[in-house]
Amino acid sequence: MAKEAGEVPLLGNSATGTSSWAQTFGNIIVAIIGTGALGLPYAFKVAGWLAGALGVTIAGISTYYCMLLLVHCRSRLASTSSSSGDECDEIHTYGYLGYKAFGRSGRYFTESLIVVSQFGGAVAYLVFIGQNLSSIFRTHNLSFSSFIFLLVPIEIALSWIRSLSALAPFSIFADICNILAIAVVMKQDLQLFDGFPERKMITSLAAFPFAGGVAVFCFEGFSMTLALERSMRERKRFPWVLGMAFLWITLVYVLFGFFGYLAYGDQTRDIITLNLPNDWSAAAVKIGLCLGLTFTFPIMMHPINEIIEEKLKQSEWFQKLCHYNSGRGGGAKERYVVYVSRALVVLVAVMLASKVSGFGVFVSSVGSTLCALLSFVLPALFHLIFCGDSLRLWQRGLDYCILACGLAFAAYGTYNVVAKRSSTGS
Repeated sequence: MAKEAGEVPLLGNSATGTSSWAQTFGNIIVAIIGTGALGLPYAFKVAGWLAGALGVTIAGISTYYCMLLLVHCRSRLASTSSSSGDECDEIHTYGYLGYKAFGRSGRYFTESLIVVSQFGGAVAYLVFIGQNLSSIFRTHNLSFSSFIFLLVPIEIALSWIRSLSALAPFSIFADICNILAIAVVMKQDLQLFDGFPERKMITSLAAFPFAGGVAVFCFEGFSMTLALERSMRERKRFPWVLGMAFLWITLVYVLFGFFGYLAYGDQTRDIITLNLPNDWSAAAVKIGLCLGLTFTFPIMMHPINEIIEEKLKQSEWFQKLCHYNSGRGGGAKERYVVYVSRALVVLVAVMLASKVSGFGVFVSSVGSTLCALLSFVLPALFHLIFCGDSLRLWQRGLDYCILACGLAFAAYGTYNVVAKRSSTGS
């Protein structure tokens, strides 16, 4: 999921508008590409190679367009604020758009979606690490959940690091490992590729939403849109830079899912690295991915911790316990409470990850529910609210279409999640 850290991972705090187009291009790549891409061949297997390719392409184009809608909304609010003489330091945040649209409830809903989707991405990290480590160390009689619980001390210690800049290099390392894994898998795919025998174009229409959910999840970093645009020195070039980044990412995603499914067919696993042979190169890629994700897990959890700690500091019991003073803070007691809070958040994520039965199903569920609301529904709704009076008829119609399709997609995804839980429980 998105690296909602309040900083652009590649360059640290770049909110001053000093990034070149090349630096912004790199930031977009880092913010978007994540572990969800390694589940694309499985999505192509479930839906068929043609349906999978269409799903990724539609998700890429739609996400790109909705990112531009957010930028348009920010520009409209900025011009309104400057003309009225008002200043707002939060005008670059997603939550601020929710606040301007619906007040405090809008901010709460928007930020809650970001936090929950971020939590889903963090859980996906743990599931990925557990499944890959268990595939490497099969002879050690440790289960998938055992490897996840072994991460608890490490992740708690890392979560106590307050400075994100200290962890930013690991975020870049993780993305390099992702790109390396994609390259290794595609090389293996091409060696196994023998044409199109017994590879379905479309399995069924019912499988299309599953592939769409995985595709939407793969385009991580949506909530970083405004920070990325604000970081550019020449903001007018942002749509072009964003378009070039999405063009290459979408092309790589389509080819990766396509060749992965064609190479392994019905044997395609929900994490494609699990299909790699048990040799040193495959093990090195898996271990590199696991190491990178282990150290970037705290970055994924950072916005969750920020919101929890902000609420703690506003509570009376916390202020009394820590003798909290808004000007000086709560001293040592405050730090201890924060440490306990962050440790508990890690434990909750680990326990949830240990209960996830399949990476692909989990990623699709998060993508088709939470990510659909964040990536499609809210941007279209905000655009209609802030810019509706100046939109042409086709623009307004397109916003309504995106809004309706996003709501339908999220509703269908939610229904699937509830239905699967009910069937499992029964």
